[in-house]
Amino acid sequence: MSQELIIVIALALVFDFLNGMRDASNIVATMISSRAFGPRTALGIAAVAEFLGPFLFGITVAKTIGDEIVQSSALTLTVIASALIGAILWNLITWYLGLPGSSSHALVGGMIGAVVVGAGLNAIKFAGLNIVLLALFIVPLIGFVVGFLTTRLIYFLARGASPSINELFKRGQWLTALVMAFGQGTNDAQKTMGIIALSLVIGGALPAFQIPVWVIVVSAAGISIGTSLGGWRLIRTLGGRFYKIRPLHSFSTQLSSAGVILAASLFGVPVSASQVVSSAIIGVGSAERASKVRWSVADDIMTAWLITIPASGLLSAGTYWLLVSIMG
Repeated sequence: MSQELIIVIALALVFDFLNGMRDASNIVATMISSRAFGPRTALGIAAVAEFLGPFLFGITVAKTIGDEIVQSSALTLTVIASALIGAILWNLITWYLGLPGSSSHALVGGMIGAVVVGAGLNAIKFAGLNIVLLALFIVPLIGFVVGFLTTRLIYFLARGASPSINELFKRGQWLTALVMAFGQGTNDAQKTMGIIALSLVIGGALPAFQIPVWVIVVSAAGISIGTSLGGWRLIRTLGGRFYKIRPLHSFSTQLSSAGVILAASLFGVPVSASQVVSSAIIGVGSAERASKVRWSVADDIMTAWLITIPASGLLSAGTYWLLVSIMG
């Protein structure tokens, strides 16, 4: 491997680590707020399950990210490095502000910005890109609807139950949290796998696009380590700023999010776990009553979602220009 290729792989793993650290909040925020688990227990469960996810549910999403969005033959490692740096910078900005922005959107935006500036529009496979963009914007709506309907169904089935049913919802989160972490590890870690495999092809270390076992291992480990450290700013946002989370809300949110994320992963569709969980939380709260949700917080998060792709795209484009200027 060349030095440049090693740097790009390192950047991909930094993005992977930050993705895990940020998106740990997606899995554990409601568990902690509903007092089903302590913070360390919740993060430990999520980290282990996220590591195992890619090994249990395949690597279809990695192939989508690495082989169906851009033409590898038209790219350089400088373009990929710029895309990753743009995504990393935007992730750090939204993390600092405590906004659960989308790492998936940041990565796609970073790739678009760097590829357009560095290789031109011809390097983009618009058929694949359009499917990815459509999924990234439609899946959150699905998360809202599934969260809303799941909660209504739970209320119907639990009508007349005593308050002790909360214990059932607390214990049930062992299963829903595991499934959700499997789904997130399956979907999010694969984005890094796809980028690393694409870089290996561009750098001449692989003859054709494929996912070596070591790439699966290091990508799964990166997101798992990031998850174990947690993103406390985002945990506070998702766990309490929308409304007061009770065990029923947490159980319903995790059940809904896990179903949506796993289904997307099995079909090879890269989705934003942050978006799915946030929209599911809003759907769950709305199922009880619309006034329960602090919609001003939802507005801030949706604004962050909308500007993520253009913002990360501009950051990556600027990074590419800077790198080319420095290297001549």
